[in-house]
Amino acid sequence: MLRSSLLWLSEQPGIFNFIKNNSLAGKFASRFVAGETLETAIEAVKKSNAAGLTATLDLLGESVSTREEAEQSREEVVEILDRIHAEGLDANVSIKPTQMGLDVDEEFCRANLRKLMEVAKKYDTFVRLDMENATYTDRTLEIFEELAADYGDLVGAVIQTCLYRSPADIEKLVKTRSRVRLVKGAYAEPESVAYPKKQDVDDAYCNLTDVLLERGNYPAMATHDEVMIEHAKRFAKAKNISPDRFEFQMLYGVRRDLQTQLRSEGYNVRVYVPYGTQWYPYLMRRLAERPANIAFIVGNVIKESVRGR
Repeated sequence: MLRSSLLWLSEQPGIFNFIKNNSLAGKFASRFVAGETLETAIEAVKKSNAAGLTATLDLLGESVSTREEAEQSREEVVEILDRIHAEGLDANVSIKPTQMGLDVDEEFCRANLRKLMEVAKKYDTFVRLDMENATYTDRTLEIFEELAADYGDLVGAVIQTCLYRSPADIEKLVKTRSRVRLVKGAYAEPESVAYPKKQDVDDAYCNLTDVLLERGNYPAMATHDEVMIEHAKRFAKAKNISPDRFEFQMLYGVRRDLQTQLRSEGYNVRVYVPYGTQWYPYLMRRLAERPANIAFIVGNVIKESVRGR
């Protein structure tokens, strides 16, 4: 019921217009999205860099339905790459295949991604190919493998531990020395392809973290879960794995206290910085994918406030 309500809200332009002009809603959104423009996102990255944190920029607006939208998104991402280089930022880029036209035409999407990778190659800037729901996993990994064959470590993949298939995918990526971001997975997947219980997802996350830390190529553990983070730290210490061989990743505005704490302990921390005019549907869809995120976000805001006193 809550999930369907959130999805319905995400599709209501009238509500979006109201929320855009509501100061309280705007303040809430601004905590988790770095504004609507690249300028505001660049400023957010500069602040993160000043705090010793690296960043990855994400232009909001996946699932485009026309070639024109995909081409516009491609050019905006090119601008991101230009600005990262011009500003000397310690940042890279995350993009979703559907944003580049995967639902329009797969070959068109591949061509767009190659154009982006040529710009990234010119600047020696890393690009992460984000993972969407399970219906896109095979196609996304196929595209990733094709790009990795030509651009090597300049492109990385994302694996969701909630999926049954992920251990096999990780094994293949480890053997090819691919760079992997590990996430639990926020999409509402059917039990036919994903673990229905949180504990099973957590166990899978720990198991795959061990594989990536011991055998991976600069893996990224993307989580705000302190249990998962402590597990990674203990395993790395036990195996004498230096902190410079991996990084933790967290969302912009979530557990900023933990981000700075990890950095002060000598760990690499990257902040995922989303921005763009599509921030309202982005937030609604993220909450709809896992309604428990509402309590999680509110809880973390309260936790930070208490610790900051």
